[in-house]
Amino acid sequence: MTNVTEQDRVLIFDTTLRDGEQSPGATMTHAEKLEIAELLDEMGVDIIEAGFPIASEGDFKAVSEIAERSQNSRICGLARANFADIDRCWEAIKHAGKNRIHTFIGTSPLHRAIPNLTMDEMADKIHETVSHARNLCENVQWSPMDATRTEWDYLCRVIEIAIKAGATTINIPDTVGYTAPVESADLIKRLIETVPGADEVVFATHCHNDLGMATANSLAAVAGGARQIECTINGLGERAGNTALEEVVMALRTRNDIMPWHTGIDTTKIMHISRRVATVAGFPVQFNKAIVGKNAFAHESGIHQDGMLKNRENFEIMRPEDIGLSGTSLPLGKHSGRAALRDKLETLGYEVGDNQLKDIFVRFKDLADRKKEVFDDDLIALMSQDDEADDHLQLVSMKVTCGTGGQAESTVELEVDGKDIVATEHGDGPVDATFKAVRRIYPNTARLQLYQVHAVTEGTDAQATVSVRLEEDGMIATGQSANTDTVVASAKAYIHALNRLIMRREKAGPGADTREISYKDLT
Repeated sequence: MTNVTEQDRVLIFDTTLRDGEQSPGATMTHAEKLEIAELLDEMGVDIIEAGFPIASEGDFKAVSEIAERSQNSRICGLARANFADIDRCWEAIKHAGKNRIHTFIGTSPLHRAIPNLTMDEMADKIHETVSHARNLCENVQWSPMDATRTEWDYLCRVIEIAIKAGATTINIPDTVGYTAPVESADLIKRLIETVPGADEVVFATHCHNDLGMATANSLAAVAGGARQIECTINGLGERAGNTALEEVVMALRTRNDIMPWHTGIDTTKIMHISRRVATVAGFPVQFNKAIVGKNAFAHESGIHQDGMLKNRENFEIMRPEDIGLSGTSLPLGKHSGRAALRDKLETLGYEVGDNQLKDIFVRFKDLADRKKEVFDDDLIALMSQDDEADDHLQLVSMKVTCGTGGQAESTVELEVDGKDIVATEHGDGPVDATFKAVRRIYPNTARLQLYQVHAVTEGTDAQATVSVRLEEDGMIATGQSANTDTVVASAKAYIHALNRLIMRREKAGPGADTREISYKDLT
C-alpha cells in the first residue's frame, strides 16, 4: 500500500472482555480476562474495553489490573449515564498509561421509554454525564445506544451536545443489527457533514450481527468516514454476536485496492487468540467461520485440491501464514481427487506409479465413503498389501466381569506374532481393565490421548463405534472399531492403534526421527 496517511488509519476497539463476555455462558475468570487482555495488547489493539467496572467487584478488579498491566493499548471501561458508574469506571482505569471512559445512553424512542425521559430531559442528562466524564478523563467516548433507530434530528442534536460536553469519540451503535451496509455508510457520512464539531472527533461504529451483516456494516461505516471499528474476537457477543476483529482486519488487508485503510494489528497472532478466546469463553468456532474457522483454509474437493497444488492463489485470497497458521490443509475425503492423494502419499514417503495409484485410489474412495475424513494412518494401512496379515497383535477372545460388587475384571487373549498369550487385569470399569490386560500382554509406553464412543444407530442394540488415539515418543496413531458390544469395540480399537504404532516404528527405521512421519493434528 502506498501513500498511507494517518487519515487512512482505522482504530481497532476490542470489546471481547465486555460485550463479548455478555454472551450467555461466556463469563471468564479473572485470570482468563488478564490473559486475553495481554494477548490483545501484544496484538496491537488500539483500545481494549476491559469491562463494566460497576457491574461487580470482580469486574472492577479485572479492569483495574488490566489497566495497571497494559503496555500498549488504551484501556477503556464502560459506564451508564450516571455519576456513580462514571466515577467507578474512572477508579478502575485511572492507572493505565492510556485510558478512556465510555459512557452511553439509549436514545431511540424504545430506549427513551425505559427511564421514562423526555427528549429534553435526556439531552440534559447527556450533557451532565459527558461533562462529568471529561472532567475526570481527557479521552471520553459517548454512545447513543440504538442510534440506528433514533430519529435523525434528535440523533444530530444529542451528538452535538456530547461533542460540546467534551466527548472525543462518538460511537454509533447498530444495537440490534438491523442496518444494511448502504444505510451504515450513509448515516456516518451525513452525521459528519451535518453535526457541528463532527470534524473534531473520531466517529466509531459498533455493529451487531443479527442479520449477518455486522462486518459489512462496519466496513461501510468506515467508507462513510468512521475511523474506529468496535469488534470482538470470533465475533463473540450478545445474541448473534458482533463484528469480528479478524474479519475486518483481514478484509482491510486483503482488499486495500478498494478499501485503502490500515490498522496496527499483528495479524499473525489472530489464530492463537481466536482459539484461546474460544477455549476460555466456551464458544467453539464454527468450522466454516470466515478467517479462523477450521475449514477456512481447508480444501477437500478434488478440483480445488488440484488447483491448490498448482497455485494456491486459485482458491485462496489470503495466506494462512498471515493469521498464524503453518499452511493450507488438504483434508482427504470422498470428494478428493488423485492429485491430492498422490501428494499426501508422497509426504508420507510413498512413491507410487500411475497404475498403483489407480488401484489405491479405488480403495481410498471406498474407505472415504465410510469415513468423514481419511487420516495419515488410514493411508498407511491402505499401502499395506495385507493389513490384517501384517498385524502383530490380534484379538482372539475376551471375557469381562463387572458390576456393583467391586472392580471390573477383564481376561484377554491376544495372538502376538503368531503366539497366543492370556492376561487378566482389574480396573475402574471394563474398558480400563481391558486396556490394562492388553498392556500386560504387550508392554508399551503409549499414552491414551483420546477415547470416544459414538452410537451408530438408536436402541439398546445400537452398534457403537469407538475411536482411540495413542501417542508414543512423538508418534501418534489412531484406531477405530465398531461392534454392538462397546467393550469389544474398545479393545479392538485400542489394539488397532497399537498395531499402527508398531507399523510406524518399522517404517521409521532405526534411529529415524519418528515425528517427521507422525500426524499430529487429527482434530
